[in-house]
Amino acid sequence: MGVHFITGAGSGIGAALAAAFAARGEELWLLARNEERARVLRARFPRCRTPVADLAATGSLGGGLTEQELPARLDSLIHVAGVAESGTVAALGADVWQDTLAVNVAAPAELTRLLLPALRAARGHVVFMNSGAGLHAPPRLSAYAASKFALKALAESLRAEEYGSGIRVTTVYPGETDTPMQVRLHEQFGLPYDPEAHMSPDSVAAAVLTALDLPRDTTMSDLMLRPGR
Repeated sequence: MGVHFITGAGSGIGAALAAAFAARGEELWLLARNEERARVLRARFPRCRTPVADLAATGSLGGGLTEQELPARLDSLIHVAGVAESGTVAALGADVWQDTLAVNVAAPAELTRLLLPALRAARGHVVFMNSGAGLHAPPRLSAYAASKFALKALAESLRAEEYGSGIRVTTVYPGETDTPMQVRLHEQFGLPYDPEAHMSPDSVAAAVLTALDLPRDTTMSDLMLRPGR
């Protein structure tokens, strides 16, 4: 039975991954922003563990988590949580940049650092949920795209640094997926939303499971997904 730690399990791709692992009878650690979110996660996934920490408060993340019980070994750490705010470079203020970089880059880096001993013990796998915007920056998403470009760099450095300890690292670049974030972005851009034109979170989760389930002699370093009819 594997042990898996997921951020962003409350909805979208993170929730789909948690459901897939739960169906396989695997052990789940689901990070919750606060106790209220933790109760919701436990109601949906009764056997899960729910450490509590706010990814936006990166500076206190280490202190808060180390005071709680954490897994001694970890087969996968899957970073799904993220934020996106649309706006031109001329319009976005420093607070948006700081919040976006904190949640999307600094928090995954700090959480990975804290859980590296558990990952090394299991020769585990780290998955970073990136975006097509992490390869090609679109207009009005500069802060989000910059954070995802930085997340790509984090993954590449981690892969090289931890190769000797047997840790595998995968970056996933999903195209448009039917998630609450995608709905909000369409609203902010004033675009009509058609769920049928998007990938389902379950489809993305299935692709991630494929990467995790590969034999030990293989790493899927980059996984690019696009909607298909």
